[in-house]
Amino acid sequence: MEIDKNIRHSKKNLLEYFRDRSNEFIAEVDSEFGATQFKQKAKNLNTLLVKAKTTLIEITEQKAKKENWTNEELLEGILMITYCNYVVMLEIRHSVWPYEYMAFSRRIGELWEPFCKLAFEYPVNDIELFVPPLFSTVRRQLANEIEEYISNLNLNPEEKEQLLLYYNKVWGLVTSGEIKLELDLHFKFEGKKYVVDFKSGFGSNEKGNTNRLLLVASIYHNLEDGYEPLIFVRSNENNNYFTTLKNSGIWKAYSGDETYAEIMKYSGYDIKKWINGNITWDSDFNPDFSEFLKEHNLSQYLTW
Repeated sequence: MEIDKNIRHSKKNLLEYFRDRSNEFIAEVDSEFGATQFKQKAKNLNTLLVKAKTTLIEITEQKAKKENWTNEELLEGILMITYCNYVVMLEIRHSVWPYEYMAFSRRIGELWEPFCKLAFEYPVNDIELFVPPLFSTVRRQLANEIEEYISNLNLNPEEKEQLLLYYNKVWGLVTSGEIKLELDLHFKFEGKKYVVDFKSGFGSNEKGNTNRLLLVASIYHNLEDGYEPLIFVRSNENNNYFTTLKNSGIWKAYSGDETYAEIMKYSGYDIKKWINGNITWDSDFNPDFSEFLKEHNLSQYLTW
C-alpha cells in the first residue's frame, strides 16, 4: 500500500487493502477459535483491523511531516483511512456474527464520535488538546480554599471547628462517589479551555447520565480556568434530557447540523462536507452485506 498525498482520494485502494488484510486475519482467527466462538472471533478481528488502521495512520503522519503536507491534506488522509477501515470492520463483524438492529445502530453511533474527534486531533486551526483535571485535585483545592476562608473569619476556635465539621459533612455527602471530570474531548482554542461530551443521541433512560453531566459542568464552571462545557449530538431528534442540558445555562448543547457547524468553528475543517462527499455506506459495503442491511431495514441507521 503506497502512501502519498493522494491517500485522501484513494477509497477504492484502501477498501481493497483492508479487505485483503481482513482475509489474512480471518484465517488467523479461524485457526485459534472454534465455529461457535463467534464473539471471540469478532473481538479479535476488530482488534487486528484497528491495529492495521493505526499502522497506516502512523505511516501517513510520517509522510506528511517529511513531505510538508498541509494540515488539511493530512486530516483528509486520516479521515479516508478511518472511514474505509470502518466499512471493512462492519463487514467482517457481520460475517462472523450477524448484526441485529440494536447492535448495528449502536455500533454506527459508537464510530461517529472518534471520527469527529479526528478534526481536533489533526486540526486545521491552531488548537491544543489538554489533559483534564482529576477530581481528587479539584476537591483538594476547593477544600483548601474553604478551610483558609474559615480560618480567617472573626470566630473563636470552637466556632471555626464546628463550621469546618459541618462543611466536611456536606462535602462528604456530595462526594460520596468519585466524580469523573474526564469527558470525550478537551481542547484549548484562542486562549480558552473547552470540554466536550459527544452523544449519538439521547435515549429514554438518560436521567442518571443527565444528572452526572449537570454536576460535572457545574464543577468546571466553578474552577478558575474558565472552562466552557459543550455537548455535540449526532441526532437531529432529541428528547427532554437534551432540552434540560441545553437550557441548563451551564452546557452549550448542539445537535445535528449545529454540531457540525461547531466542529468546523473550532477545528477549522468542514467535516460535514467531507462526510457528504465521501461517505456512501451502501455502495461501499460489499454486495452481500449491503443487501442484508436493506432486507432488514438497517440502512436507516447509516446517517451521520
